[in-house]
Amino acid sequence: MTTPNNPGTSSPFSSVILILDFGSQYTQLIARRIREFNVFSVVLPCTTPLEKILAYHPAGIILSGGPSSVYDTNAPRADKAILDIGLPILGICYGLQFITHHLGGRVAPAAAREYGYAEVTVVEQTPLFGGLPATMPVWMSHGDHAEMLAPGFRVVARTPNAVAGIADEARRIWAVQFHPEVAHTRQGTELLRNFVVEICGARQDWTPEHFIASTVARIREQVGPHGHAICGLSGGVDSSVAAVLVARAIGSRLTCIFVNNGVLRKDEFEKVQRTMREELHLNVVAVDASERFLARLAGVTDPEQKRKAIGGEFIAVFDDEAGKIVDAGHSANEEVGWLVQGTLYPDVIESASVHGPSHVIKSHHNVGGLPADMKLKLIEPLRDLFKDEVRRIGRDLQMPEEILERQPFPGPGLAVRILGEVTPERVAILQEADAICTAEIKRAGLYRKLWQSFAVLLPVKTVGVMGDQRTYAYTCAIRAVESEDGMTADWAALPYEVLRTISSRIVSEVRGINRVVYDITSKPPGTIEWE
Repeated sequence: MTTPNNPGTSSPFSSVILILDFGSQYTQLIARRIREFNVFSVVLPCTTPLEKILAYHPAGIILSGGPSSVYDTNAPRADKAILDIGLPILGICYGLQFITHHLGGRVAPAAAREYGYAEVTVVEQTPLFGGLPATMPVWMSHGDHAEMLAPGFRVVARTPNAVAGIADEARRIWAVQFHPEVAHTRQGTELLRNFVVEICGARQDWTPEHFIASTVARIREQVGPHGHAICGLSGGVDSSVAAVLVARAIGSRLTCIFVNNGVLRKDEFEKVQRTMREELHLNVVAVDASERFLARLAGVTDPEQKRKAIGGEFIAVFDDEAGKIVDAGHSANEEVGWLVQGTLYPDVIESASVHGPSHVIKSHHNVGGLPADMKLKLIEPLRDLFKDEVRRIGRDLQMPEEILERQPFPGPGLAVRILGEVTPERVAILQEADAICTAEIKRAGLYRKLWQSFAVLLPVKTVGVMGDQRTYAYTCAIRAVESEDGMTADWAALPYEVLRTISSRIVSEVRGINRVVYDITSKPPGTIEWE
C-alpha cells in the first residue's frame, strides 16, 4: 500500500480511500469527512493513471462532483477502466453522470436545474442508504441529470425533479446526484460512513497515536542512522509540530533554524527562540537575515514574486547554515542532507493544480517558492494533514496549548500583508498595527475562536484630521475569519466595541496610519490573506 508522500512504499494505515477530483469546490470536504471516521483519505486528480491509483491499494474510490457537463469539449475525464476493476465506487454529482455516461446510459440537461436545498426520497433499499430515513434534506448543485441509466443500474433515490441515487451492487458501484459531504445534507455523514466503513470495509485506524508512531518510523528510515536534518522553524503550529516529530525520530541530528526574514511580527524573533528552547527543548540556531531578505524584496510588488523571492532566500539561508553545522559525534564527511518543513495539505492544494481542473490559487512558499536546484531533500511529515489534524497530533505529542492554538501565520510573513513594495518603514508600521489587533482580539477572549485575525497595510493613502491638522497617511484593513481548515472561511462578526477599540488604538498609536477598515469578504470568493 502507498502513501501520498511516498508512492510505492508501505502505508502506515491498513485502509485508504481515494477521491478522484473532477473540479468540485467541495472535494476537500469529502476527504475531511472520511478522516473523521479515522480512515485515511487521499485526493488525486481525476486524470491520475490507473496504475498509480491501484498502487495505493485503495479500499474504495470516490468520484467527486464538478462544474462541467460530461459532454463538454474540455470535460474532466478519468480512465473509465476504473469502473471495471471491482473496487467499491461512489459517484457524487458529476461522478454519477460520469458513471452513467461511460457505462452506456444517457446524461442530458435537466428540465429543472437543482441548486441548493432539495428533498430526496429513498425508493429502493441499498447498503448506501442503510439506516437512513425514507426522506431527507440534501444539497443539490447540478444542471444535467441521468436521463437513462446504464445497463445493470437501478434507481434507489429520487427528488421530484431528478434521479438522486443509483446502484449496481453486482459491479459494486453506487452514485448520488446530491452532495453528502456538505453540512446542508443532514444525513450525508452517515451515508459516507455507510460507503467507507460498511461497503468498503475500511479499517478505522487512522488515529493521532498511530500517525505519530508510523511517521517517526518512516522519518528514521528516510534519514538513515547517520543522516542530519535542519528544520525551517517559524514558531507556528505547523513547523513546531513537524520539528517535534522529526526530533523524536532522529534526536540531536535535527537542528532547527529560525530565520528573521525581516517581515516577522513585532518582537517575534526573540519570543520564538525562547519558546522553542525552553518549552519544546529543541536545538535552535537563530539567524538574523532581515537585511538580505529586505534587499531581495526591494522594488517587488507582485505577490507571487514576493513569495518566490522569500522562498528562494530561505533555501539559500538554509543551505548556508547547513554547511556550518558540525556534529562532533559523526565523521567529517557527513553533511546535512534534509530540510524539514511544516507544509500542510491546503498549502499543496492552493499551490498547484494537483486536482484535475482545479485552479492554482497561489504558490505557497514551501511548495511553489522552492528553487529547482535546491541541494537539500525535503521531509514534510504533515503534508497530508489539515490544520485541526495537526493540532490533534501536537496534543498527543504533549505540546503546550500556547503553541498549538496559535493562529496560522504565512511563511512569507508580513510581506503578503503589505500590499505593494515591502520597505523597512512599512514593515515597522504594520508590526505595530498588527500587534494592537492581536492584543485586542485576545483581550476580548476571541483569539481561539477565530481561525485568523490580523492587520493588512494597503498601498492607499487618505486624508485625515488629527489634532486639528491635516494628515495624509496609509489605510489599514483588519481581517478576521472563522474556519475549520482554511479551505473555506467566513468573515467574523466581531463586536462593534472590539472593532472600535482596534481602530481607535491603531489611528492614535501608529504613526503612518490614519484610517482603518474591516474586510467582510468570505472565502470563496476571496482568499484569507490579501496576497
